[in-house]
Amino acid sequence: MKKIITILLVCCMLLGALTACGKSQKTNGSADQQTTAEGEASGDGGTENAEIVDGKFVETRQITVEVYDRANDGGSKPEDNYYTDYIKEGMLRDHNVEVTFIPVPRWTEVEHLNNLLAADNAPDICVTYDYPTIQTYADMGGVTDISSIIEENKDLLPNLWDLLGETNINWNKNPDTGAIWAVEARLLVNNRINTFVREDWLKKLNIAEPTNLEEFEAMLIAFRDNASTLLGADADKMIPFSTSYDVGWRSDDLISSYIPDDITEKDYYVNGFDDRKLLMPGTKEAIRTLNKWYNEDLIWKDFALYPPGDTTEDNMMKAGYVGALIHNWDYPYRNGEDSIQSNLQRLVGPDAGYIAVSSFKNDAGLYKKYLPGPIDRKIFFPATNDEPVASLLYLDWISKPENRQFLQIGDEGVTHEVQPDGSVKMIAVTGEKIMNSVNNIDYTITCNGLDLGDPDKTIKSIALGYSGIDTRYIEKAYAASITDARIGKNINVGTIAAEQGVGTSLTDKRNTFLDQAVVAGTDEFDGIFDAGLNDYLNSGGQAIIDERKAAWEKYFGDAISLPEQ
Repeated sequence: MKKIITILLVCCMLLGALTACGKSQKTNGSADQQTTAEGEASGDGGTENAEIVDGKFVETRQITVEVYDRANDGGSKPEDNYYTDYIKEGMLRDHNVEVTFIPVPRWTEVEHLNNLLAADNAPDICVTYDYPTIQTYADMGGVTDISSIIEENKDLLPNLWDLLGETNINWNKNPDTGAIWAVEARLLVNNRINTFVREDWLKKLNIAEPTNLEEFEAMLIAFRDNASTLLGADADKMIPFSTSYDVGWRSDDLISSYIPDDITEKDYYVNGFDDRKLLMPGTKEAIRTLNKWYNEDLIWKDFALYPPGDTTEDNMMKAGYVGALIHNWDYPYRNGEDSIQSNLQRLVGPDAGYIAVSSFKNDAGLYKKYLPGPIDRKIFFPATNDEPVASLLYLDWISKPENRQFLQIGDEGVTHEVQPDGSVKMIAVTGEKIMNSVNNIDYTITCNGLDLGDPDKTIKSIALGYSGIDTRYIEKAYAASITDARIGKNINVGTIAAEQGVGTSLTDKRNTFLDQAVVAGTDEFDGIFDAGLNDYLNSGGQAIIDERKAAWEKYFGDAISLPEQ
């Protein structure tokens, strides 16, 4: 009897295995079960139990997608507008996938995303600039390893692979385990920071564009000492140089000039956890320069009081009170008719405005720009995502050239005009077709930067893409932003455990003590800066440095640089 039962059990198992082989696998479930779901061919040439036919799910699927809420005055609802409708209709038509957008506040996105992940309520497709947040939840089982599924479904994702390529898809691939917790969006236009000065003030005071630190400082002093000439009755509102609570970001050009030109790739990586260059050699002296300027009434006194998203500083620029600033490479020209430049010209006159300058040379006489690798936001799927294939099809759909180009430039004759040379000029619009972010980057999450398929047309279009702004300002800013550029490489050494869970706290500590160091009395500067840096290091910064150093040496040995990528 035992032998008979055993034989029957074996037969049942074999029959079950054969039956399973005759059916297509589901697109859901564990990563090693997910396939392209084509199924086996049946006798009549069709597919049996296929879930995807001609790129479309047989049964409608539902996914949720994170979108930044920038709280723009006059903007549209980020989760429900003309462009979200375009995506929803396209995904339903092409893939039979229903999409719902979940808004996340842009300026507190890390905190908000942490709350959603902790509550197991995050969107199926999440996006963030903060990789340590992803790694923290991945280590707790809260993020999906997409290494297998993205490879197994490669045939379904031609646009995603063409846009991101092996480099961006595998940028975060763990060298030991092969796990991929997030893919990197592609940075198509790699510009970062510029220094801007009031061109009309230079002309009024007969000052040449500053080409070094000494000339820049002399210019600020001239702005301060000639406030009545420049501002008349508003002389008391003069701000020669403006910055914000985020001193590291808003002083990047200055800080970069203090970094030794011969810094090795190893040292730059080991000390590069903080993207404000806090831990780089020379940063303290750069901040000392700001402290000097502050104590000489060359910097906005109240810069540290205003939080992210506050418009006070921008409003002062628009009113014409600010002489110089360091900011995102095109900052004064953004936002169409409400740009800083356009407001200045309406209020002060057609010659008023900011122009980009190269003023801070390093020890080799270069205007060094430390630009990142070709990566941008990080896209990941929480473990609660039970539609990973549908989510990948979403990323592929928005990566398709015609789809992402429409999202970037909208309707011809409404949001853009095609010029005789084929370049595109954007049109500022209000109402349903307004874009809440430049070129709708909040919807083209797999890339950042205009891409028209032709580099020359793209660059010309970028220069034309600022409503009411003379193209010479954009062309000059574009060139300045990539001068003497050093492009970041992918230092793939796997997880740095010490970075997990400390990003936000270290950022807050950094911003706080840098603000305090800038506003300190000259004789107090060293004590405040050193104490703040020691606290930063003791709160996790030093552990990150040590682990990064060990990781570099584990994978690259005694090398101090890597081959070109």
